[in-house]
Amino acid sequence: MWDSESEATVARIDDNGVVSGRHSVDTDMFERRGQSWYVATDIPSDLLIQIGEISFHLHKCQLLSKSGRINRMICESTEIELQKVILDKLPGGAEAFELVAKFCYGGIIKLTAAVITGLRCAAEYLEMTEDLEEGNLIKKTEAFINYVMLSSWKDSISVLKSCEELSPWAENLQIVRRCSESVAWKASSEYAGKHSNNSCASRNQVLSDWWFEDVSVLKIDYFVRVITAIKVKGMKYELVGSAIMHYAMKWIPGMIKEGLSGSVEEGTSTKNGLHMIIAVNKGDHSSSPEGKRQRAIIESLISITPPQNDSVSCSFLLRLLRIATMVNVSPALVTELEKRVGMQLEEATMADLLIPSYNRSETMYDVDLVQRIFEHFLIREQMEMSSPGREPMSGKIDDMNAKMRVAKLIDGYLAEVSRDKNLSLTKFQVLAEALPESARSCDDGIYAAIDSYLKAHPMLSEHERRRLCRAMDVHKLSKDAYTHAAQNERLPLRVIVQVIFSEQMKLSTGLSKQPDEPHYEPIIQNRKTLLEETPQSFQDGWATAKKEISMLKFDLETVKTKYIELQHEMESLQMQYDSVMKLKQESMWLSGWKKLSKMTKVTTIENMGSVIVGSKNRSNIVEHTVKTPRRRRYSLS
Repeated sequence: MWDSESEATVARIDDNGVVSGRHSVDTDMFERRGQSWYVATDIPSDLLIQIGEISFHLHKCQLLSKSGRINRMICESTEIELQKVILDKLPGGAEAFELVAKFCYGGIIKLTAAVITGLRCAAEYLEMTEDLEEGNLIKKTEAFINYVMLSSWKDSISVLKSCEELSPWAENLQIVRRCSESVAWKASSEYAGKHSNNSCASRNQVLSDWWFEDVSVLKIDYFVRVITAIKVKGMKYELVGSAIMHYAMKWIPGMIKEGLSGSVEEGTSTKNGLHMIIAVNKGDHSSSPEGKRQRAIIESLISITPPQNDSVSCSFLLRLLRIATMVNVSPALVTELEKRVGMQLEEATMADLLIPSYNRSETMYDVDLVQRIFEHFLIREQMEMSSPGREPMSGKIDDMNAKMRVAKLIDGYLAEVSRDKNLSLTKFQVLAEALPESARSCDDGIYAAIDSYLKAHPMLSEHERRRLCRAMDVHKLSKDAYTHAAQNERLPLRVIVQVIFSEQMKLSTGLSKQPDEPHYEPIIQNRKTLLEETPQSFQDGWATAKKEISMLKFDLETVKTKYIELQHEMESLQMQYDSVMKLKQESMWLSGWKKLSKMTKVTTIENMGSVIVGSKNRSNIVEHTVKTPRRRRYSLS
């Protein structure tokens, strides 16, 4: 195991750039007074180097011979006698230049993993090349990095950590690449060495994660570089996934506890034996600096996670997905996470699926997200069914067992989210009916979810309640669930009748399959002799069986009685309905008869008129008909 607690490396480099020994000797040539550095010499300084608030009082002859940048700045200056140079952009700052100044004056400097990167970048910035002087600072710092730092696990990590504040100089000088490859090589070779000996298998399993904590101190960009290099070296994807999970647990709040600290308050309560998670959103976490940092980490971790399904756990993916939706991770990466979860959904737990909606919908939990995950699982199942010779993607659980576990998981999830009054019937029904009937060997779970939904939504119409109950197969209910459903007033009447009829058929079938007692008499004619000659355990079992048969008969009679009562109620309702319809038909018949009488009178008059009009003496008859009443009126007068 590489020692990550070793002392800092101190070295002296000779003029040829070769490490000549390891010792710590500080020069006493420089002294500091407040914010200024001075050289302990009788010769007055003629050059002032200013870096931020720190100033260095030096001599031109010592710096011009080793720094091309300072030489050029003085030569190109319009001032006749330049005495001050400002180097605010120097990588490594005043600390790095202090070592540069000591080097220029021939002093022995103390090199460690913490300062070597800054010194190397400062030497590059100051152009301290071999063209000016042989054995200049660039060559010597390069030799120290290659021969000392990269040979040590601890120093490689420390140098890589120091590069975080020196971008892009450390990146351009290939320090990050070299350190990343060194760390990857050491982790991979150490792993290969430990696992090459089969006699130490149990010990190797414990030591395989020794490098997780060391690489987790790096920022996400350099962690990605190291993991990428480790994957190229051939490290097992399970270990790579474990390192990624370890890093996420350390850098992302909420990966261990439920929710994010400061943005979501979560508590737990128990009601009717079911676990509930109560989430309250306290604003948009994605726009805060912490939210942006977490978004960058999550997006990077998703990109480097090995594609194998069992490289990381499903619980880890769901927790990562929970925070990803909160901080608005890229939709494409969220979809990738949802797909990964769907590929191993049978390993999930119901608590991990309860992802708050974070104000994206009216419901408390993000049911749409779970629906998409479930669709990816169904796609996986279809792909496996279409390729019979193909191994299951899960790699652990057979296809049928996976479906049954997912069905149980979805039933528990529906029972939990059904208490939300804003959950629509359509969303509940789509998720409940997505799995094939064969996935559920028992429908007690979906029945509990349906009952919970009916309890939380008492205003559903009869049609909606029937539609809700389509997801349940009454023939798959257990005895306890049947007993509850037969007395459940929230269920539609038709479903209750179906439940009772189904149980009646089960009992009838069960009793018909019971062997009749006379069938055993040809073997042993006397039952008393049988009981005396058999062991006590058989006698007890026989008594228990008789008791169960009696109970079944009693339950059957009870079911028959309830069934008859329901039939009577239905017949009574049918009679009432028939009587109402009969009255309605009679009233319609009478009103129709009156209309028919009026129509008959009108038709008779019209027929008479048509006959008169059709006669040959039409005009005389009409005139005669008109004058007749007048003659009668005259005679009366």
